[in-house]
Amino acid sequence: MNETLFSQIQKLLERTYAQVGINLEDCIIDRARCAQLSKLAGASARELSELARTFLRHSGDQLYVGIYYSRWLIEQLERHDPRAGLSDSNIRSLIVFVEELNHALHAALQFKNGQREIGSEEFVRGLELQAQVDTYLVLLLFVAFFRKTQRVSRADRRWLRFHLFTRQCPDAFRDQNLRGRYLETCELAASYTQYLDTLNGLRRLEEIRQFRSLEYAAKKARIFALMEKTGDR
Repeated sequence: MNETLFSQIQKLLERTYAQVGINLEDCIIDRARCAQLSKLAGASARELSELARTFLRHSGDQLYVGIYYSRWLIEQLERHDPRAGLSDSNIRSLIVFVEELNHALHAALQFKNGQREIGSEEFVRGLELQAQVDTYLVLLLFVAFFRKTQRVSRADRRWLRFHLFTRQCPDAFRDQNLRGRYLETCELAASYTQYLDTLNGLRRLEEIRQFRSLEYAAKKARIFALMEKTGDR
């Protein structure tokens, strides 16, 4: 049986970090359930993307995850499968797809490690920062796969950065907290991935595994220290 894009990316992330213990594809929900959970999430959820969303809640020692992808997003990825090549026609859809899967995976890993404050702003910002970093690395792998030399050019990296970081519009959010969340995490992820680009494969793997284990405040401190060291202001 052919693996789905979802299962392939989940396995890639689990090889990089740790086994989550469940098939996250079983957590995908339909539009009706998404509408129900969005209503429960409150007013700020109205500003989140209609293309895809991740919902988290816990009861005792049980974490409940819901991952929603719009029919339009799935159709775009089926029509322009990134496993056949990455281009302007599918990169935005792939970014959204990977980020939501990533949110669910890292939330589950942190919950397994004892994190229960899944509704806190620090927790949410940590997931958002991690997702942007991981998505950049996943996109690099997609680009490299279709290069005969397996090397990613500077032009490739600029293209990925444009779609992942530059095209973000945090100022479009009316909610001040959402605006601050996406502005901060985008700037941090852009800086951190520039540092990752300077590392070889083994060193980069060690670095991102250590980075994942940090709480959000420590992630920020790590990035600020690297910016200070490299003179990046």
